[in-house]
Amino acid sequence: MATTRKVIITCAVTGAIHTPSMSEYLPVKADEIAEAAIGAAEAGAAIVHLHARDPEDGRPDQSAEAFKPFLDVIKQRSDCVVNITTGGAPTMSIQDRVRPAEQWKPELASLNMGSMNFGLFPMLERFEGKLKHQWEKDYLGNKGILFRNTFEDIEYILSTLGANGTRFEFECYDTAHLYNLKHFVDAGLVKGPLFIQTVFGLLGGIGAHSDDVLHMKRTADRLFGEGSYRWSVLGAGRNQLPIAAMSAAMGGHVRVGLEDSIWAGPGRLATSSAEQVVAARQVIEGLGLEIASPAEARALLELKGADKVAF
Repeated sequence: MATTRKVIITCAVTGAIHTPSMSEYLPVKADEIAEAAIGAAEAGAAIVHLHARDPEDGRPDQSAEAFKPFLDVIKQRSDCVVNITTGGAPTMSIQDRVRPAEQWKPELASLNMGSMNFGLFPMLERFEGKLKHQWEKDYLGNKGILFRNTFEDIEYILSTLGANGTRFEFECYDTAHLYNLKHFVDAGLVKGPLFIQTVFGLLGGIGAHSDDVLHMKRTADRLFGEGSYRWSVLGAGRNQLPIAAMSAAMGGHVRVGLEDSIWAGPGRLATSSAEQVVAARQVIEGLGLEIASPAEARALLELKGADKVAF
């Protein structure tokens, strides 16, 4: 009998795009982030993608110390794969962004594959009058944000974390980012299996039309060879589930979570990242597929194992 294809669900439970005033359900404190990650894992996420926040006002915090409390709890209570961001926030230096993953040596870390304009400002008008903190207004209203990921920056992250056996979720926001990744593969600085996370619908990156999704997949197939890499998708905002469904139907994996979308439907806030995992799981299983367990995700991505991290 044919075996059923396994789909990896990654869940990003908080992040540096949405701010606390936008949703009461967005995790901010360490215990909230831990519970959100564990809940997502219990709902079916094999990988949890993690950021930290200042517990007082919710701003992004990329100190290694901010990650430690929830890393310990997650490891004690779940076997999920922990993915630590090196994106941090687009206003941070590359040294600050890499520090938590350098310190805690996770199985997986995100790696943004190119510099880009990062347009969060349309959300300022949408949430005007609801923002409680001045930093939220200043951050969202900044039309000058350039998310810097130069070749030098990328090589710095690869060399710093690769020495610890950490593998990467290569975040590609546009076609050029796939070509950047191919450059590092050809240079021998990146080895497969590649885990490519194509990102759709953020202002400054590629759009969220179905043609955009197909274009990114075709380009990756041409550059890396169809079936030779693990393809996943991230749809921002209301695009989250439709693009997840496309990926699952096309042989890919999916990423959901409150970092990428705070919505569960038109005008309805998601009450947790776990709720979004459940929705994605229903789509995947409705297609006759199965979700991957953490052990299966580790095997697919050839990760070093949870016993080889530093937390």
